[in-house]
Amino acid sequence: MQQNPSQRSIRALSAMNFSLADVRDGLGPFLGVFLIGHGWAADEIGYVMTLGGLAGMLATTPLGALVDATRFKRTIIAAAAGLIIVGTLALLISTNFWVVAGSQIGTSVFAAIIAPAIAGLTLGLVGQTGLARQLGRNQAWNHGGNVVSAILAGAFGYVFGLIAVFVLMIILAIASIISVYLIKPSEIDHDVARGLEPSAQHRNREPSSIVILLKSRALVVFGITIFLFHFGNAAMLPLLSQSVVSRGLADPSAYTSATIIIAQGTMIPMALIAAWVAQRRGFGIVVMAALIALPVRGLIAGYWDNPWALIPVQVLDGVGAGLLGVATPGMVARLLRGTGHVNLGIGGVMTMHNVGAALSPALGGFVAAHYGYANAFLALAAVATAALIFWAVGSRMEGKAYAATA
Repeated sequence: MQQNPSQRSIRALSAMNFSLADVRDGLGPFLGVFLIGHGWAADEIGYVMTLGGLAGMLATTPLGALVDATRFKRTIIAAAAGLIIVGTLALLISTNFWVVAGSQIGTSVFAAIIAPAIAGLTLGLVGQTGLARQLGRNQAWNHGGNVVSAILAGAFGYVFGLIAVFVLMIILAIASIISVYLIKPSEIDHDVARGLEPSAQHRNREPSSIVILLKSRALVVFGITIFLFHFGNAAMLPLLSQSVVSRGLADPSAYTSATIIIAQGTMIPMALIAAWVAQRRGFGIVVMAALIALPVRGLIAGYWDNPWALIPVQVLDGVGAGLLGVATPGMVARLLRGTGHVNLGIGGVMTMHNVGAALSPALGGFVAAHYGYANAFLALAAVATAALIFWAVGSRMEGKAYAATA
């Protein structure tokens, strides 16, 4: 079924994705340099980030099921944005280990519902037919928001310090809440939003459960691939910033902002290209291209010990993450089309994402603290190579399922 949402709702969806870019991940890569400025070591930062990631991991799948069941997707996104800000502001009160850990756990749980909620909202507005194109737009606006916020954070952070990052997050959280409520609720088809087909809207309404996900072998293969990708990927950006800042080679705010700007600037065209390719060739080829970029990124970071390495390293980050940002929800929506459990599936895959992202800082931080930053990048590159090999083998075995997503 082709949905025809109004321009007001589509523009509001774009504005929401733009504004949420600087909110959903909390301090993101700024967390590492913020904590280094308060005397934290690389491994301690890795451990506290892992605690937050594990909390998000445990929350994502049940929260995906909640998105399938609820008709209050806009309110969920608005509430999550507000609570992430509250959790992040706690860091201004104290940088005690348990305060920081509590902040990261809370913000990770609140952030865990945003991805499936946005995917469900998008699917409910545009349907399966318009999904790939709209996912590309969503990601392009999201990455554009990251670029703009990184430029502002770097500029104001250079003048006023990292406190500017907190102020910027508050402003953008308010903007995201306003934007989400400008989407017309009457234009959201909540049956389509969970993956039901028009002819099946009175079937397959049983509550979502993890068992449903395990029945799809193709989805399991994809989930493991996503786990390995983010296990190798998540720690690279914060480690790159920590490596340079800890040696006094660059201003913390400016350098961290530069890493974000380069990556996110690359992600904008990559998201649009991913949507274009997915409409014609399916999402499988998009996933493969993303996986190829990551090992190369790790090798460059490991062997080129220079602040300027951030340019090729972050361009490749933009290629990988930009492609997967579109391919992940799109692949799940196609694999689970007609089941009524699409958002549960997105939650399940995002759980695998979060497991990998949670383990990545612990591995990277441990290796960096004991064997140096160069070896940490090489260890992460080895994990990235494993992701590429696993997908190459798994996608060949499940070729029919992935071909059906085209």
